[in-house]
Amino acid sequence: MKMSRNGSILTNLDWLTVLIFIAMSVFGWMNIYGASYTFDSTGIFDFSTRAGKQFVWFVSAIVMGGIMLLIDYKSYDILAYFLYGIMIAVLLVTPFLAHNVKGSYSWISIGPVSIQPAEFAKCITALALAKYMGRYEYKLRSWRDLVVPFVLLAVPMFIIMVLQRETGSALVFAAFLLVFYRQGMSGWVLWIGILAIIVFLLVIRFSIWPALILLVIFFGVMIWRTWKIKRYYKWLLLLAFSLFVAYSFACNLVFTKVLQPHQRTRIEVLLGMKDDPAGAGYNVTQAKIAIGSGRFLGKGWRHGTQSQLKYVPEQDTDFIFCTVGEEWGFVGTTCVLLLYLIFILRLIQIAERQRDTFSQIYCYSVACIFLFHLTINIGMVLGLLPVIGIPLPFFSYGGSSMWGFTLLLAILLRLDAARVEKLH
Repeated sequence: MKMSRNGSILTNLDWLTVLIFIAMSVFGWMNIYGASYTFDSTGIFDFSTRAGKQFVWFVSAIVMGGIMLLIDYKSYDILAYFLYGIMIAVLLVTPFLAHNVKGSYSWISIGPVSIQPAEFAKCITALALAKYMGRYEYKLRSWRDLVVPFVLLAVPMFIIMVLQRETGSALVFAAFLLVFYRQGMSGWVLWIGILAIIVFLLVIRFSIWPALILLVIFFGVMIWRTWKIKRYYKWLLLLAFSLFVAYSFACNLVFTKVLQPHQRTRIEVLLGMKDDPAGAGYNVTQAKIAIGSGRFLGKGWRHGTQSQLKYVPEQDTDFIFCTVGEEWGFVGTTCVLLLYLIFILRLIQIAERQRDTFSQIYCYSVACIFLFHLTINIGMVLGLLPVIGIPLPFFSYGGSSMWGFTLLLAILLRLDAARVEKLH
């Protein structure tokens, strides 16, 4: 690659996004060290500790991101389907090569390093969806135009959830529904999804009757509003109502037979059906205590007693936000959330200014994935959502997540930098 080409990439790179990425990664690294710090701890650069290892992941992620920036932007479009096929093959063989990690078979050991292929599946799925939906002749006019995108989305999601038994990583793929909505999918799909969740919770928490009453009211209103519209719309609504009634009767079966025992317990604790502060509710209870103990300004870096004394399990991975709350207080957590807000809004702005549909769909996919991770992780730590094990981007310890998020961002930056190249 010519030096002038390199210069154009650096010139057109969105440096605000790069700086936010570095700031979040460095602050996350500091909190990983703070979460594991004790009086006899070694330095932050000790590579035998998690903080030292995270520094290695961070540096290697920057190198990987730099390589992604040097690749011709057209390659991501050309190779999208090929990479998708490779990804599906890797996901299929992972359960046979992986070791059991808390009931999940999604980690492959390569020497001293463990890699989770599901973290990279999000990026490759985004590329495949962008390639298919970015075709010149593609228009999202009806549900038939969503069949292939839903298949591209459902295949990795099914493999990760069913074969690898990794619910958290599989649920992240639901973020792509927001991309479909942005590209023209009817809002009814999102409303039906929300209705399905509400019905499920009503059946589990109370009984089937509140759910049936809700369905009668909802579909009754919709049929009344569409009374003068074409007849087949009303038949579709009646069919949807019948399917939802059948779904309501099946919710208990799904809850008792399909979900794992620990998943059922987490939902029961969240809905107030079971009080288990020493069991399934222990993580969330201790996380709330840790965040609350930080008060306004926090206890200070490396002075978080709740996290350092291991009262909070996974305090440097899925529950890293409680370490932020304890050591940096309300001010620190607010700054972190504002930083994420600026970051996601910047990604949306980048998506809006793309000159081709492929780049725009990919950029929106990245923004929605980050938004989903942030919402679920923070909601989980605060006890607003079930604990499903989703990392906080650039904060949670882990090489796979650091590389996966960096890969998503680096390709976005490369496609964005190519805007000027496309003019010439």
